[in-house]
Amino acid sequence: MARLAINQATKIINNGANEKKVLLDHLQLTVNEGEFVTVLGGNGAGKSTLFNIISGSLALSSGEVVLDDTDITRYSEEKRARYLARVFQDPKMGTAPRMTVAENLLLAQFRGQKRAFRLRNLQKQRDHFYAMCAKIGNGLENHLDTPTGDLSGGQRQALSLLMATIRRPDVLLLDEHTAALDPKTSKQLMHLTNKKVQEDKLTCLMITHRMEDALRYGNRLIVLQKGKIVQDFSEEEKRKLTMVDLLSFFEDTYPA
Repeated sequence: MARLAINQATKIINNGANEKKVLLDHLQLTVNEGEFVTVLGGNGAGKSTLFNIISGSLALSSGEVVLDDTDITRYSEEKRARYLARVFQDPKMGTAPRMTVAENLLLAQFRGQKRAFRLRNLQKQRDHFYAMCAKIGNGLENHLDTPTGDLSGGQRQALSLLMATIRRPDVLLLDEHTAALDPKTSKQLMHLTNKKVQEDKLTCLMITHRMEDALRYGNRLIVLQKGKIVQDFSEEEKRKLTMVDLLSFFEDTYPA
């Protein structure tokens, strides 16, 4: 069943006097429920634009975004937050630095809901938050009262992932969420990510520049060039791809 459909999505911006730049060019994409889609493409291919269009932080010039048969094209970013969650490349973007780990998790539980004065009841949630963080394996459970700004990059990004999935989103967007981390921490976070996606049967799209992650994770792979999807590999087709195949997709983007 189709969970997300991007129909003829086009985004054009003014790029100087009488100049226009096409960021997305009648892009067509359907993502079925439970699919884990890896998104590849060079700089300027349209990857971040696609995610911004889905999340609502950027408006389409034409086309539509459909979620579970509901046209959400004109929904605000705040309204879409009821259904969509996103983890960014920068660990600082997904968390509130002056709030503690427990406070950030509590805030995430109310993502997309109407704001109102209410009792926090934070103490009642501590055992739940402790158990949740303990599953990560990086000591985050010992920092429930630590301001998030004092965490390591890996811990902060793991917290961002927990916050994005604490209320099961209809679609999870992973925007190069391991790019700012060292190789060891990146590997640990990808293992956690894959575990969360598989256990919760999430519908997920992940932008990555790490070719090894593109090969290892996900059951579908798409390649963007100049605002269009130029390759779309099924799970079976993806298994046959090699690192050389992936690198070849960038040769047309950056000719010698």
